Amino acid sequence: MFSQTVEYALRAIVTIAQHDGQPRTAQQISKLAQVPGPYLSKMMQGLARSGLVNSQRGLHGGFVLAKAAKELTVWEVMEAVDPMQRIHVCPLGLKSHAKTLCPLHRRLDNAMAHVEEQFKNTTIAELLSEPGSVTPLCEQQQVMNIDTCHAVKKSPGDRHASKTAVTK
Repeated sequence: MFSQTVEYALRAIVTIAQHDGQPRTAQQISKLAQVPGPYLSKMMQGLARSGLVNSQRGLHGGFVLAKAAKELTVWEVMEAVDPMQRIHVCPLGLKSHAKTLCPLHRRLDNAMAHVEEQFKNTTIAELLSEPGSVTPLCEQQQVMNIDTCHAVKKSPGDRHASKTAVTK
């Protein structure tokens, strides 16, 4: 349903967000997010043009989010790289469907509207803090000895999970 570009962009944004404002180079993001380097570089330029990330040059340069992860939605990332096309007119160009969509296309558009609404209401920070047993892209960061991953510890009978840093 979503393009590979959307998947790659979301992985890159999540990777950057996991580092609390510390710049990450394109090479680091590429490795952590498992996105091919040349593809990532072009995509990051687009994300920068869209105002979602800032790039910093120099020795300690790299990419950072342009706004807090709690303010950045999944929808904004998707729209920046590959906007979802809603169905407003009959894709077949049928004259009998000029004023209203047929049941098939109406339901497809309704499904897309639900997806849009869900992602407009989901922030990058929520993806990182959602209770569960895994953190996005955490295994890759452990391989690279980056201590920003969190595991969720849950005692038997404990209804509330607590995050703890994963150590090398």
